[in-house]
Amino acid sequence: MRYISLGSGSKGNATLLEHQGRSLLIDCGFSRKTLLQRIESAQADAGQLEAVLVTHEHGDHAKGVMAVCELLDIPLYCSQGTAIHMGWIDHPRWKPLTGGDLASVAGMSVAAVTVPHDAREPLQFVVEAAGLKVGVLSDLGSLTPHVVAAYQGCHGLQLEANHDPDMLRKGPYPPRLQARVAGPYGHLSNAQCAELIQRIDWPGVQHLTAGHISEKNNHPDLVGQALAVIPGLSDRPVRLLAQNRVADWCEF
Repeated sequence: MRYISLGSGSKGNATLLEHQGRSLLIDCGFSRKTLLQRIESAQADAGQLEAVLVTHEHGDHAKGVMAVCELLDIPLYCSQGTAIHMGWIDHPRWKPLTGGDLASVAGMSVAAVTVPHDAREPLQFVVEAAGLKVGVLSDLGSLTPHVVAAYQGCHGLQLEANHDPDMLRKGPYPPRLQARVAGPYGHLSNAQCAELIQRIDWPGVQHLTAGHISEKNNHPDLVGQALAVIPGLSDRPVRLLAQNRVADWCEF
């Protein structure tokens, strides 16, 4: 099993997961052309893609989904709330998911996790295959007990480190938008990301990445500083994801 971020940030998100020659995509916030280029850059085969899982309706996660699904003739999975907002509710490609569901997709087991975010019915996902679990988690404003429990025991974790509170407060966002980002239904700060890692870290974790790093309200150096204080991570550094660059594969 392996996975890779094809880009992570406010301008577009997509994560590709593969197992035994079959693959699925979590989110597609890029145009169809850009996504296919990034899959090629990752030396992966778009023809192996069997489905897209959609976390929520915001454009940086969903704007390219239908175009990709129609091109490749594959289904998309998301909540009813997301489907209603996107106008997919009567589309034959839509497959419904509800928080707490387990679904078999591309030969992998997908657990849908309800998260606190300012969207219609947002979900995040934990994907399992061959006894290995990968948790992909972004776009949530608070660390609920449900979320912490759902991401225990993952061998790979891709988490959100969206903003630095000081940069957000001094940055270009108006007060209302600042309150949204920092609120309980917004995005995780660097410190919240560090707290989450400490609450779900265990010796079996092989890959840790942090993404959805704001270009206006954060800086990779600040993310690194916040995560560097986590006990026991010196031998397993957290790799930072970028908006405009395909990451390296995380392989088991």
